[in-house]
Amino acid sequence: MSIDQNRSAVAHLIRRAGFGANGAEIDAAAKAGYEATVGVLVGPAGADPGAASTPPPDFPLAKDQKKGSAPQDYELVGWWLARMAAVTQPLVEKRTFFWHGHFATSLQKVKSVGFMLKQNQTLRTLGGGDFSALAHAMVRDPAMMLWLDSAGNTLKAPNENLARELMELFTLGVGNYTETDVREAARALTGWRLDVNGGATLVPRLHDATSKTVLGKSADFDDASLVDWLVQQPASPKFIAARAWNRFGMPGPIPDDVSGRLQAAYGANRDFSALLKALFLDPVFRGPQARYALVKQPAEYVVGVLRALKIKIDTGQNSKDVQALRTALSGLGQIPFYPPNVGGWPEGTAWLTTAAAQTRFVFAEWAVGRGDLSEVATASPSQRLDAVAHLLGVDAFTDRSSAALREVVADPKQLVTLALIAPEYLVN
Repeated sequence: MSIDQNRSAVAHLIRRAGFGANGAEIDAAAKAGYEATVGVLVGPAGADPGAASTPPPDFPLAKDQKKGSAPQDYELVGWWLARMAAVTQPLVEKRTFFWHGHFATSLQKVKSVGFMLKQNQTLRTLGGGDFSALAHAMVRDPAMMLWLDSAGNTLKAPNENLARELMELFTLGVGNYTETDVREAARALTGWRLDVNGGATLVPRLHDATSKTVLGKSADFDDASLVDWLVQQPASPKFIAARAWNRFGMPGPIPDDVSGRLQAAYGANRDFSALLKALFLDPVFRGPQARYALVKQPAEYVVGVLRALKIKIDTGQNSKDVQALRTALSGLGQIPFYPPNVGGWPEGTAWLTTAAAQTRFVFAEWAVGRGDLSEVATASPSQRLDAVAHLLGVDAFTDRSSAALREVVADPKQLVTLALIAPEYLVN
């Protein structure tokens, strides 16, 4: 199969900005052109029929929902997977998934599907704009407050969890603050409590209103002024650029020239959409070294399969579809709303284990049994290798993969199943 380099570049863009892409989507984008496609992806989000067809569940904002929470938990996970699979503007959900890993919060400890859904909506609503607005929202987010124990943070007993992660994982990165900064920042975050309406309220008598010294500045910091001060630090835009590059661009340290370009686009307004636009237009992103440099995270893989095969899932409580998806994601090591720790999920070859290979095969068989294989089934056997590559948005299979796939071209189901676990489909 000869490779159209323009089409290959557009396919790379769409894979990174969403959850894979089928051949028809890539063909349409290639016809529009690379730059035009970037503009559409990062431009203002208009009406999305896929999002409209997957409205969020109606969960109460309650602090603890242990009783009967399991079915709601399934419904929450199933809803987001269905939404990611259905949307016509996938970058919104891909970006929300990125922030979910950045501000990693787990239902296992939070125990409130209502709070987790509220956080998810906040990440979606604010995730494309001013990063400082998102950071402000997160320090008062009920799920985050429960996850990092800041709802019990008082003048007499400051809890350092949120202060530490706010600097290390959310705004600055390792090495850009001291333990003294953590202790002082914890004092700034005292006094917040969850209220009966599912929000956060400051209780003045529990807040430390005296002067604190954080990163060389002494002031009567509260949560808002603390966040403002942190995002103004030179380390912050560099840190955010690197995080975005590792998830959308390439693993490993961000090249200095790329970092400079992304930070310039991010600018004084801390515009994350502008940063992503610069990332997608960057010559290094568009170059050969970034192509297929990332391994698909399990959620990306599963949603990509649902999208490619046009599988509509039932998301109700006790849904067999959701059970099948959760079984697959559990075996692959990544269930949305359940990151393993505050650092989020790993990346890269951590996902390529022997156990994961078996799980992918079982899931691929399930998906093929549910999906639309007509593009492959109606092609002649001699054209089916090209047809399955087009269906799954793969540029080309290696000689080794092609040889294995040719052995099963007579059976469209077997062919698509093997293609879904081929190395060329597992990378992004």
